Parts: sequence; structure tokens; C-alpha cells
Amino acid sequence: MKRYEQFADEIATLIRQGVLGPGERIPSVRQASHRHGISPSTVFQAYYLLENRGLITARARSGYFVREHARRLLGEPRMTLQPTDPAEVEVSELVFSVLDSLQDDRTVPFGSAFPSPELFPLSRLSTSMTRGLRALSPQQVVADMTTGHIDLCRQIALRYMLGGIQLPMEELVITNGAMEALNLALQCVTQPGDLVAIESPAFYASLQVLERLKLRAVEIPVHPREGIDLEILAERLEALPIKACWFMSHLQNPLGASLSKERKQALYQLLKQHQVPMLEDDVYAELTFGSSPPAPVKAFDEEGLVIHCSSFSKCLAPGYRVGWVAGGRYAEAISRLKLMTTISPSIPAQAAIADYLQHGGYDRHLRKLRHALEAQQGSMLASADRHFPTQTRITRPAGGYFLWVEFPEQVDSLRLFNMARDHGVSLAPGPIFSATQQFRHCVRLSYGHPWTARSERGMETLGQLLNLF
Repeated sequence: MKRYEQFADEIATLIRQGVLGPGERIPSVRQASHRHGISPSTVFQAYYLLENRGLITARARSGYFVREHARRLLGEPRMTLQPTDPAEVEVSELVFSVLDSLQDDRTVPFGSAFPSPELFPLSRLSTSMTRGLRALSPQQVVADMTTGHIDLCRQIALRYMLGGIQLPMEELVITNGAMEALNLALQCVTQPGDLVAIESPAFYASLQVLERLKLRAVEIPVHPREGIDLEILAERLEALPIKACWFMSHLQNPLGASLSKERKQALYQLLKQHQVPMLEDDVYAELTFGSSPPAPVKAFDEEGLVIHCSSFSKCLAPGYRVGWVAGGRYAEAISRLKLMTTISPSIPAQAAIADYLQHGGYDRHLRKLRHALEAQQGSMLASADRHFPTQTRITRPAGGYFLWVEFPEQVDSLRLFNMARDHGVSLAPGPIFSATQQFRHCVRLSYGHPWTARSERGMETLGQLLNLF
């Protein structure tokens, strides 16, 4: 990272932490240059970058100021989960009705589960596909089907190492996206009827997996900033025969919450104490605003209890469907189960991503993607301030591309979903994120697409519909 990019990230962190508030003047170019020992041109480059990211704005003859969109007019959502008994999961029909609403290109995609394809280096990936295929020997096409493309495994292991995790390559299993990794892992550690601790609200696909495998959900509430409630988790682990946990420790979907390092360590100690395996769904880590993502719970794993799952679908190549699992003590069982089901992801897709990681400038792409998402988040927050009821509460995650919105209690998000769909706007209603279909006055909104006048009109439409409740 160049010095101006480092300095821009330092200023961005101060803005996110509230040290530099909305409307506040940031240090002048001369002050910043003198204080930080960098040239005026470096400061100018940093400030231009922050302008492009939508964090600051220049005022004629006055300097640079923090954009107003950072204003915290709308409060933070509350932990509103009601205590529940272990539950059978039946959400698929509701989820499919939501997903069907995203098929129309004319719909404003606030309900989308993926960022816009415009944010990904598709042309450069095509070049990597060609290069990767040329480098493949006929023997590799067959040999790599069971173990995964060896160069891809090396690149993934290298990224673990750069993040402070020494991961043996034999622990890696390449999968058809993170969902296959999570499915395989869950099947290896549970039987039908078992109890699985999940977050609430939780990513709806995890609920669908539990439903398909006939597993029962134990819902653990999640704080919108601090992550899963460890006290309630400890109580449930003590009182119930929980066989596995499925958690997102960083940029949790749908809340965007992240556990601190200390809370991740405490979570691991709970798992170790009760000898309960954890599926760590970590697909959003690379979308952390600013610098590199923090270490996952896997970094503290001493006994192979944490099954770390991720993919390139949310940060690089959605359609390639290449993910992986670092299976810990369960790696061999996961690998064997995979051979009994899908055998292998596409070898050409693996070769393309391996080449891109090695030659394509992956970290440069990630910086650009994070900056775009941060600017788009600011635009959606500002629009929510303008159009939503004043009692609305909304998250401000430090990465990813989702906002969790808590409306006044009289709002029925399922009814709002149907009304919005009729007006050409999609959203994800709160009940699809709960095994017991709670959160009826909440929605998840995606800012994963470039912000346009159409996006602004979509938010205005939602605001008008909310006035009908």
C-alpha cells in the first residue's frame, strides 16, 4: 500500500470511530504534512482518495470537511430476540419468495445477496482463466479433482499465513462455494434431530441448511456491533446437548456485527470447554473497510474444533463458485464426504483464481472494492436519514454491504416487502433471518450496487410506503 493510501486509511478510521465528526474540518494540507512528516502532494492524494470514497468534501477557501452522511441521526438497532426453545426450521418457502423478487433487472436490488458484478475484475479474471488453462497439464485436470488445484491451495494457505495462521495445506478442501463447505462440515458433525446453535438474526441460507438436514435451531441473540451474546451461549451450552455452532465472527450477515479479539478468544474457550465444534462462516472478512481483516476465531484454535469456511464469491468471482474449508480435526471426514457428493469444483475456475491471486493484483482489487462499498454505505445511510421515519434504527458496520434496519413496531416487513416489490424495489424482510420468524419490523438492505438516482428513488419509495403503516 502506498503512503497516501495508508494516510487516507488513518483518516477514514478516525471518521468511522467518530473522532472526526460530521461537518468537522480535517487537518489542512499544510498541518497534515507537518504533523505526519509527509509531503503536501501525498496529503493531496490522500484527500482526493477520501473524496472519491465519499468520506470528505472540499469547500472553497475553507478546506476539507467530513461528509454529513456520517451523521448519526438514526439510532442503533436493539437486541430484540425473544427467548425461544429449540425450534424446527421452516423458512424455505418464505426465502424462495424473496429470492424470486430479485429476478427482474428493473427491480432496485436492495434485497440482493451479492455485490454488483460491476465491482469485480471480470475481464482480468478472463485473462487469468486463459493463462490458468494453458498451464494445466492433462494429468492435473484429473489429479486436482480430489485435492483441489495445488496452486490455489498454496495461495489460500499463503493468505492464512499472512493473517498470522499457520495452516497445513492438507487441512484445506476446495469446495463449490462456501455453502457447500458449510453443508459438508455440518453433515460431518451432526445427525438429524441434533441441536445446532445459530445466530439470531442469522443468514437465511443457514436456516435452509438446518431445515434440509432436519436439525433443530437454538437461537443465540446477536448485538448489532459486538456480535453474539456469549453469556446466553454459555447458558445454552450448559443446559442443552448442542452438537455444533454455526457463527459469523466478523461482519455477520445480516447485522454486520464483529467480535473483538478478546470476545473471539472467549468464544473459543467456551467451545473448548464443552468440546463443541464451530462452523466459522467467514465469507465477508475481505470486505473490511480500511486495512486487512482481523484474525478469525480459527486463529485461536488449539484442538481443531473450528471449521473455517470461506469463498471468493463475495469479494472476487461470484459465478465461479470456488470456496474452501479449513476443517481442523474434521478435514479428512469432510474431504471424504465431498468425494461422495460433488467430487470437485470446476478445475478451470480454480486455475483462473489461482492465477489471479498470484498475478492479478488481488489486494489492489480488494482496496478498490472496499472503498466503493464504503462510499455506497454512506450514500444509503444518508438516504435513510432523509426518507425513513425518525424512530428508525440502523446499523453502521465496518465493512460488507448490508444494513440492518429496525422500523417502528407497527411496520410489518412482510407486508412492506410485497408493497415494495409492486413498486419495483426489493428488500429482505426480517422473518427470513429467524428460525422462529421473529424480527417482523426489521429488514436487511444491500448497498452492494453503485449508488445512482434510481437507488435514491428506491429509498424514497420505501419511505413513502413506511408512512402508510
